[in-house]
Amino acid sequence: MVEKQYDITELLDYIDPSILDYQEWVNVGMALKEAGCMASDWDSWSHRDIGRYHSGECEKKWNTFHGSGTPVTAGTIVQMARDNGWEPPYTGESRELDWNDTIGTKDELVVIDKNWVEGKEISEPDSWNPVEELIKYLDILFESTENVGYVTESWEKDGKYLPTKGNWDRTAGELIQQLNGCKEDIGAVFGDYRPEVGAWIRFNPLDGKGVKNENVTEFRYALVESDAMDLDKQNAIMRELELPIACMVHSGKKSIHAIVKVEAANYEEYRKRVDYLYDVCKKNGLVVDTQNKNPSRLSRMPGVMRNGQKQFLIDTNIGKESWNEWKEWIESVNDDLPDPESLESEWDNLPELSPPLIDGVLRQGHKMLIAGPSKAGKSFALIEMCIAIAEGKKWLGWDCTQGKIMYVNLELDRASCLHRFKDVYTALGWQPKNLSNIDIWNLRGKSVPMDKLAPKLIRRAAKKNYIAIIIDPIYKVITGDENSADQMAHFCNQFDKVCTELGCAVIYCHHHSKGGQGSKKSMDRASGSGVFARDPDALMDLIELELTDALLKQEINKALCQVYVDWLDKHVPDLEPSQDDMCSQSVMQKLCEKHLRPDVYKDMQKDLFIAEKAVKQRTAWRVEGTLREFPKFEPINLWFDYPVHNVDRIGNLRDVEAEGEKAPWQRNFQKKKSPEDSKKERKISLENAYEACGFNGQVTVQNLSEYMGVTEKTVRNRLKEHGSFWIDEGNVGRK
Repeated sequence: MVEKQYDITELLDYIDPSILDYQEWVNVGMALKEAGCMASDWDSWSHRDIGRYHSGECEKKWNTFHGSGTPVTAGTIVQMARDNGWEPPYTGESRELDWNDTIGTKDELVVIDKNWVEGKEISEPDSWNPVEELIKYLDILFESTENVGYVTESWEKDGKYLPTKGNWDRTAGELIQQLNGCKEDIGAVFGDYRPEVGAWIRFNPLDGKGVKNENVTEFRYALVESDAMDLDKQNAIMRELELPIACMVHSGKKSIHAIVKVEAANYEEYRKRVDYLYDVCKKNGLVVDTQNKNPSRLSRMPGVMRNGQKQFLIDTNIGKESWNEWKEWIESVNDDLPDPESLESEWDNLPELSPPLIDGVLRQGHKMLIAGPSKAGKSFALIEMCIAIAEGKKWLGWDCTQGKIMYVNLELDRASCLHRFKDVYTALGWQPKNLSNIDIWNLRGKSVPMDKLAPKLIRRAAKKNYIAIIIDPIYKVITGDENSADQMAHFCNQFDKVCTELGCAVIYCHHHSKGGQGSKKSMDRASGSGVFARDPDALMDLIELELTDALLKQEINKALCQVYVDWLDKHVPDLEPSQDDMCSQSVMQKLCEKHLRPDVYKDMQKDLFIAEKAVKQRTAWRVEGTLREFPKFEPINLWFDYPVHNVDRIGNLRDVEAEGEKAPWQRNFQKKKSPEDSKKERKISLENAYEACGFNGQVTVQNLSEYMGVTEKTVRNRLKEHGSFWIDEGNVGRK
């Protein structure tokens, strides 16, 4: 039989009763009964098929299931669920599970090793006082005003004695008072019982009107009984589990009846707590009789004889004091957390740090978040990173450790994703020598929440030796409200599971919140809870820079000059323009007009158009980082030249402000500069332009105009205003 480590009723969510034939429907019911479930579980599931559901039919059919030599087991439901998309939780093994395998990850709720439990002997009391035992039992379990149900009469069926409904008309106080005066004759109070059969008692108080579940007034206790193992072993496991037992009764035969505190507020909570209690018992080796779930269930009455054996109190008030204390203890014992360690013992033998994955930014086995707005090219940046790691090259200027990487694509269709990788390789100018280091998992339209994706990912990535897994983007797999700290903490824990199970880094990207981001700190820009920024070991944040017209004009001039230089090198290799000439669009244009054949000059226009268009489509970005393992780095400025990012090594973007860096009121109402400040800025700007244009020869008005992004007339006015320069037929010099 399969050892379940999941709730078999949860698998019914994957099975639609309306698509099953009659025999398949019956098989589900038989499997549920074999697994210890209740008829109500089958009935609740069957009710989903409104067209064929008939009230009472499930219970009637349930009572005809008496088992057989070849029973229908829980495996039937498992297979049906798997056929409809359910997958067993990951076990750490990258193989198909056998029916005899334990299903699930490292089991929760396991407190003891059932294979190493030593039996604890049970001894009959030396001096047995039945009346005192029964009084003690009643006093512990009931308030004096609560009605008690009990049975002393029985009837025979097929050679087996069964209890009648019994009595429920007296309170615990009345019974105790009568027992105190019964002169050791329990039968005088409860009625005579058959010594070969014994007597029974109900452990929860009743309303005095009947003995059904609806007559229970307090859902205080549950019965734990096991008759499938030695009494000594039962006793030992119950004690080691610290069950909050109010009374432990010897049944007079082969089982212990433990009356366990569950302290439920209502029947619904009672059912949940009993399921939890039985689950803990089973997982720790105590095979519980699941027919004893009812809150109105009968248990063995202490203080009577049964076929020559005593039904006696073994112990009272043992284990944890309450249900809550016991449950907290069970879950704390099983929390999988490491024990504290002494720093002194590790001081001279510190563990090695994980080696860097991205030098100065991220270690192997750690987590990194890349955040940014739309159009920042985040996916392209991640693809660039994939390629850099696969080829062992630099990413945005940082050295990367070479290794195998998986890219989890949640957003792009398969063709677009594959083309992007090839486009980025081409734009970077790198030879694809290590394509085998890159695996792509295309999940567009097939993504599932991260808590469901994590085990699937781990199973597929096991034994692949990835040093990094990239998930792009995470909004596709977010579980819960991204503004909820506790829900996002649970979500981010899934990345920890992947890191821990696979020993690799996890890198993922997320979008910015709405509104201007320039005035915010980098770690406060990601949308949703602050958990996003504080959870990863490295946060890389991209924010757009506001390009001025002058800077764009300067970049266009540079791009066009490069086109002119390339065409002259190709067609007029002997011509060697000066460095100064190569910085002037107009000068280079005139040189090309003069030295290139008309047809060649005409062909060049296409490249000029493409170059200018590329500059106009270019965006500028600043990368800021918040690092846990490394010192903070200076912000890095980038040009996003589709489809790759290029670091601004010249420094043209150094002083450019980020988009939204100033608040609206600052931008609209900032104090105007005084005439003296404006004149000083114009003076400094002119001097810087003169120095830049004069590094290799004569400076001209035209050079200055193109460099500063203003008209030649403005240049002449500023030269005159400055007073320290002369102008002679377009040439400029210092006085």
